[in-house]
This record gives sequence, structure tokens and C-alpha cells, in this order.
Amino acid sequence: MPDPTTTKATNVMSTDTEIENQATPEPAPPRIALPHLALILAILALVFTAWQWLDQQQHGSRLEKTLTHRLSEFDSRNREALALAKRADDSTLQAAAKISLLEQKLEESRAQQESLQTLYLELANNRDAWTISEAEQLIIIASQQLQLAGNLKPALLALQTADNRLQELDKPQIIQLRKIINRDIQKLQALPNVDIVGMSLKLEALSDAADKLPLASIRHPKDAAANRPDWDSNPWRRLTQEIWQDIWRMVRIERMDHPETPMLAPEQNYFLRENLKLRLLAARIALLQHDEATYRVDLHTAELWIRRYFDPLDANTKGSLDALQLLSSSSITIQLPDISESLNAVAKYKLALERNK
Repeated sequence: MPDPTTTKATNVMSTDTEIENQATPEPAPPRIALPHLALILAILALVFTAWQWLDQQQHGSRLEKTLTHRLSEFDSRNREALALAKRADDSTLQAAAKISLLEQKLEESRAQQESLQTLYLELANNRDAWTISEAEQLIIIASQQLQLAGNLKPALLALQTADNRLQELDKPQIIQLRKIINRDIQKLQALPNVDIVGMSLKLEALSDAADKLPLASIRHPKDAAANRPDWDSNPWRRLTQEIWQDIWRMVRIERMDHPETPMLAPEQNYFLRENLKLRLLAARIALLQHDEATYRVDLHTAELWIRRYFDPLDANTKGSLDALQLLSSSSITIQLPDISESLNAVAKYKLALERNK
């Protein structure tokens, strides 16, 4: 709808223009009227307002998008923070459980340490008694080895071990006790060394070799084929050689330096070897018992049987006879000393320690 004021102004401007055109024949220069300027300014103001409004709308839309994006990021970070917080809580619970377990183990370790400390103090206080008891047991073992088995080396080793244990105490009261033990050690060291174990093993080897000894009754003379001439050069000599071999198999001549050994049946052969083993076993038992008389009788009997019933020219028989002679030449009787003085001295010192507690 047209503005009345604008219409009136337009009519007035038209009337004035007509009057001027009639009064002056020459055209006047154009002028911008104030109403037009106001209209232009109003339009510009309207356009500027519209532009500002659009700019504000766009700015608001961008701001809304930015806020939405930031809120989304904040929400995502918030979820991550919650997850991390949950993990931290779980880690805290696990750490608390581990700390509790470590504290429990620490308490157990402290209790064990206290127990060990108490035990150490008790052992330190009873060190002398423990050492003396150990030395007494070692001397008892040495005495048993001498009296029951006659084993010199184990007895000597037990006494030396007891002396080394007493040396750890390093006290004046132990000096006299060690002197007594050292006297017994010197007595044992002065005895001749008899290898009872080695001799027993030799007797066992002889017993095992009894099954391999050849009997003299089935011994054959040496084959004299090596002394025969070489008759293989022509057929006549080969024929003569065959005839000679047949004659040699039919007749054999042997010189015997001792009376003829009686023939033994197979079962007697078995019992002969078993009796020889029993003699050697009896010699081993006498050796371990230090019964020299029985030991020598059994060895002599075994030697006689081997010389009478087995082939003396065989290498195994010769080796067995040599071993028996070597065993017979060794003395197995040893006068073992008495070490009861050391045992009594240790017992007295132990009793004195118990009374001083």
C-alpha cells in the first residue's frame, strides 16, 4: 500500500517540475531530494538489519554445532574417565589385596626370623654339648668297627673326624681330651695295613673262576701236527699224510709226572667245583673274622684240590694257584688296640658339661 506522504510528495515534485519547465526553457541540473535519501537510507538500514540477522543466525547455528560437538566430546571423555576410574578402582583393590598378602607374609617372615633367632641362641648356648655328643658318637663308631668287624680304616677315620670336631671348640679344657684321642690315632696308624676288602674280592674272583678250570682227567696232549713234514707237494705225499693222521688218531702217547687222576662222573665234576667254592667261601668268612688258622686251612685245601683234580698246565689253573699262594702268604691277624680311654674321657667331659648347666 503506497504511503500517502510519499504520494503527496511525489505529486508536489511533479507540479514543481512542470512549472519550472514552463518558466525556463533550459533544463536544470538533477537534484536528489531529501525524501529519496531517506528512502535509500531506510533501505540500507533494512538490508543491514537483514544481513545482521542472517549473520547472527549463521553464527548461532555454528555456535550450536560447536557446542553439540564439544558436548559429544565431553560425553566421550566422561565415559573414558569413568572407565579409567573403574580400572583405577580395580587396580586399587588388587593392590590392596597384594599389600595385605605381603603384610601377611611379612608377619610370617618375622615370626620365622624370631624362631630362627631363638633356635640360634639355643644352639649357640648348647654348642659345646652338641660337639661333645657328636665326638662321643664318632668314638663309639670307631670302637665298634675295631671290636666287631676289625676294620682299621673306618675306625681311624672316625677318630680323626672326632678330633677335627673338637678342634672347633678351641678351649683349654678340650686340649687334654684331644691328647688322649691323638694317642689312640697314633696307635691305629702304627698298625700294619691289611687289605681285608681286597683279599675278600680276590677270593670271590677265585670262586667265580672255579667253573672255568679244566679237569686234569679230560686234558688232551698237544697236537703234534705242527712237527710233521709238509707232504702236500704231490698226491702220493698227500695220501701218505692222510694215512699218518689216521694212525696218529688211533694211538696217543703222553708222559705223566704225577699219579693218574681218577676219572670223575659228570655229577662228581659238579660237586667237586661246588665243594671248591664252599672252601673259598669259608676262607672269606675266616678272613672277615680274622681267624687266621681256619683261613689258612681252607686255602691250603683249595690249593690241593686244584693241583690234584684240575689241569696244572692250563693258564686259568696257574692263575688260581698263584692267587692262592699270594693270599696264603699274607697275614690277617692284627692285635687291635683298645680305644676305651678316649671314649671314657669324652663321657666324663660330657657329664661335667651337663652338671654345669
